[in-house]
Amino acid sequence: MESMLYSTRNQTNMGGQTSSIRFPRWVQTVVIGRRPGWTLVRLGLLIIGAFVIFNFVLTPPVRVTGISMLPTYHTGQINFINRIAYLRHEPRRGDVIGVRFSGESRLLMKRIVALPGETIAFADGFILINGQPLDEPYVKMRSDWNHAPIQLGPNDYYVVGDNRSMAFEDHTQGKVDRRRIVGRILFHGSS
Repeated sequence: MESMLYSTRNQTNMGGQTSSIRFPRWVQTVVIGRRPGWTLVRLGLLIIGAFVIFNFVLTPPVRVTGISMLPTYHTGQINFINRIAYLRHEPRRGDVIGVRFSGESRLLMKRIVALPGETIAFADGFILINGQPLDEPYVKMRSDWNHAPIQLGPNDYYVVGDNRSMAFEDHTQGKVDRRRIVGRILFHGSS
């Protein structure tokens, strides 16, 4: 009866004597499960699953740095980028994305404001798409940005941050080729 409740493990002490340590059965069940062989299989599957998810589905955690996405995303917030978000459809206006502007290691968080084939211009802080003002409820601080119209190509998207109080020249924004878009930001920020 006692063997059903306790699990034993033999240990050799410094004097060469063997002593037995008894653990309650529930400790063994919690630590290695009722079937230790299957526990190793589950652990292996968990490790493989995490590898696949973080290498092919999501990016590793990305920390927001800088003020270009204020007030939607704040410096220090942690987020993930869903790499498979655009398998069934192309990126949409208003999506917050991870984009590689230069090289493989520099990943920026930006919002898509113009789609392929459209013309975008800035007039007194407002974005004009094909001459019509764009409704942007996520922009809380307007600027005085002015820029001549830019025609986007068939694979180009125009991205910009939500913080428009910065000078136009200080803001990393512009045309992005579709191949540079890594994926869509998984968690929405606060607005």
